[in-house]
Amino acid sequence: MRKYSIPAAGMPDTNQLMTDRAVFTDAYAFIPGGVMRDIVASYFPHWEKTRAWVIARPLSGFAETFSQYIMEVAPGGGSRMPEPDAGAQAAIFVTGGTLTLTIGGKQYQMEEGGYAYIPAGDPWEAANNGDTNANFHWIRKAWEAVDGLGKPDLVVTSDKIVTPAEMPNSDSKWFTTRFVDPTDLRHDMHVTIVTFEPGGYIPFMETHVMEHGLFVLEGTGMYRLNNDWVRVEAGDFMWLRAFCPQGCYTEGPGRFRYLLYKDVNRHPKLWKR
Repeated sequence: MRKYSIPAAGMPDTNQLMTDRAVFTDAYAFIPGGVMRDIVASYFPHWEKTRAWVIARPLSGFAETFSQYIMEVAPGGGSRMPEPDAGAQAAIFVTGGTLTLTIGGKQYQMEEGGYAYIPAGDPWEAANNGDTNANFHWIRKAWEAVDGLGKPDLVVTSDKIVTPAEMPNSDSKWFTTRFVDPTDLRHDMHVTIVTFEPGGYIPFMETHVMEHGLFVLEGTGMYRLNNDWVRVEAGDFMWLRAFCPQGCYTEGPGRFRYLLYKDVNRHPKLWKR
C-alpha cells in the first residue's frame, strides 16, 4: 500500500457511469483523484518524458497566488530548465519513486516524502535516474520581496525526519509538519502536511484571508467547504479561495493526511502594480 497517493492516470472503463464527485463553485473547487487521467495531462517546454496534472492556477476572481502541479517523470526524463519565471519560488514534495534535484550545482537525491523549498531565482534541475516513474508536487508562487528582508534559504528535508507539531488542545489527534520556520518572515508561503489521527477534527469553522490548496495524501475524511460537506479521500484535491469557511474530521480507521499550501506574511495588495 502506497504511503502517498499519486494520480490514477490511464483511462476509466468506457462502461463506467459518469458519477464522479468533481465540483467547482465560487468559493472552492474539488477535484477528485479519479478525474486525473491521461486525457487531461499537460506537457511543458524543456521537460522530457514528463507530463503533469495542473490542479491549481491563478484565476481572476478566484485563487490568485499560486499554481500547483502533480508531475510524473518517466525514467530518463526531467528538465535542465524547469522554471520559466525567475521570480517564482518552488516547493517540491515527492510522492513516488526517486527524483534527483540539482540546485545551485549541488545534487540531492529525493525519495518519497522528500521536500525541497527552492528560492526564487535559484537555478535548479530535475532528473529521474531511477527505474520507475517519479511523482512529485510542484507548487509555484511569485515571491514578494520586502525591504530589509532577503530571500529565504534553500531547504531540503523530508517528511520522514521532520517531527510533527501537535496542535493545541487536540488530545494528540491533530498535528502539523512544518518544513520551514513559521516565524521566518522572509517566507510568503507555507507548505505543510496536516495529520489527523482517528477521531481527529478541526474544532471550529476556519475563515481567513489565506487561500489554500489541499491534496489528500492518505486516508479519508469529511471536509466542510463553504456550505457543503464533502467526503474526501487519498488523491483528491481542494482549492479554497480566501475566506471560504472550512473544517474537517476523520472518517476512516486510519490517519487522514493532506499537503497544504497557504499564502502568509504579506500585506494584501491595495492596487495592481
